[in-house]
Amino acid sequence: MSAAALKRLVVVGNGIAGLTAAHTLREAGFDGDLTVVGDEVHPAYSRPALSKSLLLDGDDLSPHALPPASHGARELLGVRATGLDPDRRLVTLDNGDALHYDGVVLATGSRARRLSELPDEVTVRGLDDALALRRHLAHRPSVLVVGGGPLGMEMASGCLAAGCQVTLVSQGAPLIAQLGPHLARVFTAAAREQGLTVVETGPARVEGRAGDARVALDDGTVLRAEVLLTAVGDVPNTEWLAGTGLVVNGAVPVDTRGLARPGVAAVGDLAAFPTPQGLRRVPLWSSAIDQAKAAARALVHGDDAPPLSFQPYYWTEQFGRTLTAVGHLPAEGEPVYADGEPGGGPALMTWRQEDGSTTAVALDYRIPVPRLRRMTRAPA
Repeated sequence: MSAAALKRLVVVGNGIAGLTAAHTLREAGFDGDLTVVGDEVHPAYSRPALSKSLLLDGDDLSPHALPPASHGARELLGVRATGLDPDRRLVTLDNGDALHYDGVVLATGSRARRLSELPDEVTVRGLDDALALRRHLAHRPSVLVVGGGPLGMEMASGCLAAGCQVTLVSQGAPLIAQLGPHLARVFTAAAREQGLTVVETGPARVEGRAGDARVALDDGTVLRAEVLLTAVGDVPNTEWLAGTGLVVNGAVPVDTRGLARPGVAAVGDLAAFPTPQGLRRVPLWSSAIDQAKAAARALVHGDDAPPLSFQPYYWTEQFGRTLTAVGHLPAEGEPVYADGEPGGGPALMTWRQEDGSTTAVALDYRIPVPRLRRMTRAPA
C-alpha cells in the first residue's frame, strides 16, 4: 500500500514507543485517522522515573510526567488489544470493539517477570505499581529486593533513601552482567557504604504462601522481610499476537526500518531488531524512541525512509552516584581516562570493545550527551 493510500493508522500501546510513533507519524506527514490504544488509564509517562525520583518525592508526581501529547489522535485508554488479524487489517479490543487499519504500530511493551504467583511478591512496572510501593515505604518497612540488575539496584537505592533497612539478593555480583566489573564495583561499593546488605547467591526462589512469602537461596538459607520486591527481567507482551506468525522466540522480529511485514511496524520492548550482534531486543528508553521514529517514517514513506541508526544510550542514578553511557555495555577490562583518575571519583572514561567500537561513560561527570557520543566509535 502506498503512503498516499494510508487513511487509518492504529498505534497499539501508549508508552514512550507508542507516543513517539504517533508524534512521528504526524511529523512525517500523515494527516489521516490516527488511533492510539493503551491498556493503562494514565497518559504516557516516564517509566525510568518510577525506580528513581518518583519513590522519594512525597506527594509530587511530576517526575514521571511527559509533555501533553500533540499528535491529535483518538486515544482509547484503559483498553487492551486482544488480537490482530494482519490479513483483514483488524485490531480487536477487550471491550468488544474492532479497529480497521491501513497500517499498525505494535508497541505493547513488556511486563515484569515474576518468580511466583504470590500476592506478596511486589514488582514495579507501571505508575500504579510505583505509587503503591511508595505508600508502603512511608512506614519504613524492612525490604528484600531480589535482582542485582539496574532496576533492582535502583529500587534498593530508593528504598534505602526512604529510610528502610534493605537487603539485595543478586545472582552473582550486582550489575556485573550489565555494566562490567569496573563499573559494577563502583556502584556496589557505594551501595554498601550507604548501608545496603548484598547477598550474592545462585538462583533464588520465592516460596511460601500468601502473607508468608520468603526467598530461598541456593545454600538453603531463607530470607524474609516486610516487603518482598523482585526485579528479575521482563516478558514481552506478545500473547495477543498469537496466530499471526509475527512472534518468534517471544519477540517480534523486524527489519532495519522496524517493519515486521508491510503495513505492520513493531517497536519498543517487544521488538527484536538487527544489531551488529544479530537480532536483539534492547529494552531501553532510548531504544524505544529511536525504533519508533524509524518505524513510523517507514510506514509513511516506505523504502524512502532511512533505516534505524541505533547507538545505545543508558543512564542510571543510584546510591548517590550517576552514570551516563553511550555505546555497548558491559564494559570489560579497565577504562582509559579522558578526565579524572582511578579511585572511583568523577571521571570521563572510554572502553574499546571486541568489535572495535568504543563505549564512552560519564561517572558523576556533567557532560552534554552529544559530546559523549562524539567520543564513541562504531564497530570496525
